[in-house]
Amino acid sequence: MTIKKLRKAVFPVGGLGTRFLPATKAMPKEMLPVVDRPLIQYAVDEAIEAGIEQMIFVTGRGKAAIEDHFDIAYELEATMSARGKSLEILEDTRLKPGSIAYVRQQEPMGLGHAVWCARDIVGDEPFAVLLADDFMVGQPGCLKQMVEAYNKVGGNLICAQEVPDSQTDKYGVITPGTRDGTLTQVHGLVEKPKPGTAPSNLAVIGRYILQPEVMRVLETQEAGAGGEIQLTDAMARMIGDQPFHGVTFQGTRYDCGDKAGYAQANLALALEREDIGPAVLEFARGLIR
Repeated sequence: MTIKKLRKAVFPVGGLGTRFLPATKAMPKEMLPVVDRPLIQYAVDEAIEAGIEQMIFVTGRGKAAIEDHFDIAYELEATMSARGKSLEILEDTRLKPGSIAYVRQQEPMGLGHAVWCARDIVGDEPFAVLLADDFMVGQPGCLKQMVEAYNKVGGNLICAQEVPDSQTDKYGVITPGTRDGTLTQVHGLVEKPKPGTAPSNLAVIGRYILQPEVMRVLETQEAGAGGEIQLTDAMARMIGDQPFHGVTFQGTRYDCGDKAGYAQANLALALEREDIGPAVLEFARGLIR
């Protein structure tokens, strides 16, 4: 079996971010900062660490701030340079020319539809999908862990995380086969199973490595849970035709699509910082009485 190198990643960033209104009325939810870096920057950094060469953003109306973030900011940079300030802090926001492509998702019809919108840029190559509001913290990064597994087994991989049985109805859930360390064969996928009916407690979270054939499945995919075109349903139709595995992430996931998870991520990362950690810790201790 020939395993094609993974070079491309799709970032679905066209969602409306309604759970964070009014903050996201005029600002993309992917630009919400964890301490001093936006969520989308962390996701792009994770992709670069994993060897991704081309970033494909599936955007929507009102998402121009994402494009601006990864562009050159002439006025800002000229002003900082004139004042003798280092531009090093901006280096990670300036990617190599041509390494980012943008495509519009005209209406929010679900994750599967967003991925399908990138079909012509993906072409006939395997590709990763990263959801920026699933904020993954680990060494190595989540996608790099998955790429290391992909280079051994090929096919399709999804990131998995064990969740309490009471929360399985919030996720796509894996029907597991044999397990080998962090690698689990996937025999089936169920999108948001009703409480008590989940085939396991291994939930699918926002990182995927997929073969290009999924685009042909999405072409005819009908709406599923929530009236949207679900990526999980399309992946489930491919099981049995190609190798399919789940990789249990060795690290910490923060659900930054949820207000409590977002606040937890900010606190956790702030405490790890040498420059602000001690002050934040002292403040946090003062809150606990």
